[in-house]
Amino acid sequence: MRGGYRSAGGAVPGVDDVIGTDDDKGMTGGARTSPVHLPPGFTPATPPGGTTLPAPAPEAAPGAAVPHGSATPAAGPIPTAGQDAGAAAVDATDPARGQVPTGAQRQAVTPATPAGGIGASAPHSTTTPAEGQTHAGGPAAPQPTTPAGGQGHSTATPAGGQTHAGGPAAPHPANPAGGQGHGTTNPAGGQAQAGGSAAPQPARPAGGRTLGRGIVTGLWGRVEQQDFRSRIRGTLLGAALGDALGAPLTGLSLDALRTAHGPDGLTAPAPAVADGRRGRVTAATQLMLFTVDGLIRAHVRRDTGAWHPPSDVHRAYRRWAATQHDWGPDERRKDNGWLAQEEWLYARRDPDRACLTGFGDDVLATLDRPKNPAARGAAAAARSAPFGLLVGWEPALVLQLTVECAAQSHGHPTAHLSAGALAVIVHGLTRGDSLDAAVQRTLGLLGARPGHQPVTDALQRALSAVTRGAPGPDTVEALSPGHAEPDASDALAVAVYCALVAEDVAHGLRLAVNHGGDSAACGALCGALLGALHGETALPPAWLAELEGRATLLELCDDFALEMTQGPALHSPSASSPGWLARYPRG
Repeated sequence: MRGGYRSAGGAVPGVDDVIGTDDDKGMTGGARTSPVHLPPGFTPATPPGGTTLPAPAPEAAPGAAVPHGSATPAAGPIPTAGQDAGAAAVDATDPARGQVPTGAQRQAVTPATPAGGIGASAPHSTTTPAEGQTHAGGPAAPQPTTPAGGQGHSTATPAGGQTHAGGPAAPHPANPAGGQGHGTTNPAGGQAQAGGSAAPQPARPAGGRTLGRGIVTGLWGRVEQQDFRSRIRGTLLGAALGDALGAPLTGLSLDALRTAHGPDGLTAPAPAVADGRRGRVTAATQLMLFTVDGLIRAHVRRDTGAWHPPSDVHRAYRRWAATQHDWGPDERRKDNGWLAQEEWLYARRDPDRACLTGFGDDVLATLDRPKNPAARGAAAAARSAPFGLLVGWEPALVLQLTVECAAQSHGHPTAHLSAGALAVIVHGLTRGDSLDAAVQRTLGLLGARPGHQPVTDALQRALSAVTRGAPGPDTVEALSPGHAEPDASDALAVAVYCALVAEDVAHGLRLAVNHGGDSAACGALCGALLGALHGETALPPAWLAELEGRATLLELCDDFALEMTQGPALHSPSASSPGWLARYPRG
């Protein structure tokens, strides 16, 4: 069975073109093994639109080195063996953190840093510190380091720098963070150029495993796992808080909003019109939950040789569609898993019409033939933040996957590119970028996409509005040109602006919902951005206490973190946890 993105009808354009397939990929010892849970290396292809996309990196922990110029997350560089209390000597392999192997393994050349970071092996090296040095042939002597982003010609290997030890190495496609890439990627984000011409061989650090094309996965460190989990929770809970805060205001003009809630507008969650409950979420949060469910199942189903995330996410949206017309969970359906058994989800919460029609059948749309091509609302963007949590994927691949899944219900380029833009920004924030840097990278990726102009204009409006005095409802209103129908690019502009000027999460969410636009969508998008940027501990605790479905959200957040960081321990082609497969069936 082919291991690329496949559907029942064969290849699906778009992600198929970017990912390729897993056939005949190099494995340890030359044997082909079954697929594993992370995207293996692939030969970059030219997708529709002409942009050549880079290969997806293995799942990398926030705080670990990320290739291709991505910033080091807020958690900081991964501690080295000398920095960790009680760490083993330099020559010893540390199974818990994936330290550098010893002996002949050091001579192996690995294409990229494995997940969790301190991982595979440095060429001819005895140490691989996060901001230290790589010294060929023996113990490393202290050397001055080159600043991040610079280029060094000493034995030091700072983030973004280079190490020249005995001679140039063969070119390698991966670039170090902030620097120039002409050799083997160093775990610190820098580059090591070592003498000799040893043939590249995939190393297998203790506790890790080797994927296709020599990519090695290692275990995440404790700090990196905690930071990643906090950002996952922050993103999903923040989006749900913004959705619940803005829901009572959707459809009101600014004047009507002030009449109902005072001159300052809504400052805390208000009782829902339908049942008087505070913290009541809408269909946007429901669909966001099923997005996460679909992404987890895509990784689980990879053990079977099937690897087509758009199909798995579409199946998850079909399970959501069942909640909109069934009275409750259908226990006869064996593929429901645990999420579709949650009875509180079986309620209509003002779903967008395009979502109901788009997920009403099993037909999988493509970017060439999207569903609802005139739908340009923000409902697709409001469910798309989870795609940005795939921190081991390249930003261009996150964009491609998101727009393909958004086109299942919202076929207008403004709608699905706004969804993709949100996911790429969340992706940058989760990996440690500043919000401004994440937006700038997103603008660069959008420029090659047909129909991108309304979305790029919206992001530019958000950036320029920051300099126009104190933030307030009038400034937010000015970000929406006044479309007759809700427009996803307007919601994206409001969310980015409010996140940029927010004093804290509560202030940013209040600003995002108190205007005459789509308050629920703007609140959800802004909450996702602020949550990814600051983590769960920055969210308003009093609002969280009243949030509907908080237990389900937390449970799903932790499951996603487990799958992304500990997936091989939960399932594989040969052995799997029965409890995990009961939660996320492969069928």
